Amino acid sequence: MSFISVFDVLGPNMVGPSSSHTAGACAIAYLAQKMKTGILRQVTFTLYGSFAKTYRGHGTDRALLGGIMGFATDDIRIRDSFEIAKEQGIDYHFIINEAETDLHPNTVDIQMTDENGNVMNVRGESLGGGKVRIIRINQVQVDFTGEYNAVIIIQQDKPGVAAHITKCLGDRNVNIAYMRIFRESKGEKAYTIVESDQTLPDDLPKQIKTNSNILAVMLIQK
Repeated sequence: MSFISVFDVLGPNMVGPSSSHTAGACAIAYLAQKMKTGILRQVTFTLYGSFAKTYRGHGTDRALLGGIMGFATDDIRIRDSFEIAKEQGIDYHFIINEAETDLHPNTVDIQMTDENGNVMNVRGESLGGGKVRIIRINQVQVDFTGEYNAVIIIQQDKPGVAAHITKCLGDRNVNIAYMRIFRESKGEKAYTIVESDQTLPDDLPKQIKTNSNILAVMLIQK
């Protein structure tokens, strides 16, 4: 038996007219910016479905830009996100894609480039009521909602890497709610996503990186 929270009925605290097109868009970008490794210099948002059709009228563009700068869904700075992005030297672009129609109607691709030229690509879906899901990171299909604290590890798909990650988590008494591994293909790059219902240690990425097959570690705290 499932229960519906009053927050599911009322929706999230937010700036803007739509929990899907404003709060959800902001939440996707907010999660995406936690995955970047450096200072954001350029971002391109590719919008699909209803995002593409209504993004100006519903403030989806401002919400995405606010989220990518680390603004939460109820941050009033979202209203001025265009101006703030320019002040921060962030080059931003919005692309409309109406050719691909087999995606969730509230889908966005986010391409982030940092000051060193490193590029991170994230695809997210706004599911309604402010809930979102990240379904792709750098062309690898994943499944991540951001409802828990999480650590995302990019690694070479080699024997012993998963055991190393779980040992690091066990050494720090991290309670694992979910742990999933997504692979490009056998022996290539893989993504491990670990979600926990507790605050994760700030030095956990440093510990995980002690394995030479670990390429990057991103800590996402709620």
